Amino acid sequence: MPFWSSYWSNDMRFVWASLGLLSVACGVIGVFLPLVPTVPFMLLAAFFFARSSERLHSWLLGHPTFGPPTIDWQERGAIGLRAKRIATLSIIAVFGLSLVMGLRWQILAIQATVLVCVLTFIWTRPSG
Repeated sequence: MPFWSSYWSNDMRFVWASLGLLSVACGVIGVFLPLVPTVPFMLLAAFFFARSSERLHSWLLGHPTFGPPTIDWQERGAIGLRAKRIATLSIIAVFGLSLVMGLRWQILAIQATVLVCVLTFIWTRPSG
């Protein structure tokens, strides 16, 4: 194995771990800010940790709050029923806010199309 190959590998492990920690930080922010998603950031962190640190990956999967939804998604592509309901209520609230703000019909049509696609994706996944 050439020298640069092992050097690149160690640098990339650091980059993957850093991106994983950044994803965890964004996910934790999402716990407190209602429109910032938590689980997608934790899934991203699991992806990065799997490539950088077995210890961090095991910590995330074993975490009592963040581990179960991450494992559900990795093993079965499942989204928990509670998460589906919260996502649906959030989407309804956001669209309702857009209506109250009196946005142009073109923007509402685009938003409605995207949100219906998101809801379709969420509700067609198995429940965790």
